[in-house]
Amino acid sequence: MSKPLLAAVLLMSVVLPLGGAELSETDRRRLGSHLEMTGRWLIDEVSGLSQAQLDFRPAPGTWSILEVLDHLVVVGPIYWNDLRKAIDTPSRGPVPASNDADILWYGIDRTNREKAIQSELATGKLRDVQAGLTAYRKQHAQLVEYVKTTKDDLRSYTVVRQRCDAYQWALLISTHEQRHILQIREIKANPKYPK
Repeated sequence: MSKPLLAAVLLMSVVLPLGGAELSETDRRRLGSHLEMTGRWLIDEVSGLSQAQLDFRPAPGTWSILEVLDHLVVVGPIYWNDLRKAIDTPSRGPVPASNDADILWYGIDRTNREKAIQSELATGKLRDVQAGLTAYRKQHAQLVEYVKTTKDDLRSYTVVRQRCDAYQWALLISTHEQRHILQIREIKANPKYPK
């Protein structure tokens, strides 16, 4: 088992508490660690690949590695805006429908495949992996910096779209990246994947 995956499994075994006046240091550390793991892991998985490897599609209708990266670049600002909208909303929304462990499992368990909604599909315009990684790093760094410095009580705000608290949404952003990193690894494991 790889070190990033082992770290995710270890994080998954802890149920994180709800409530508090501001983001607890424990929550801040756990979320920051998960974000740092997925940020490094994604870059490691896509760096140094040939164009043929980036464009390889395991089957008709499936995404290539470049399209996975394109999707992550597309959703980054959308997910960030969903987080900011929750924080800027003065009242708490509905009670979260999931717990932190559910969100951590979402990043690991790819047995339930989901289709991206239309506004979050890869654009097909990304042709340069370095441009994609630059955009991804910028978005990811913004979230990491926010988590490191915020005084917001992320447990007190709800992201209505997912019926989770804002902390869980930030964690879901990271576990969503993790799901796609595992998708990239599945593409690479395909016997027809270019060497």
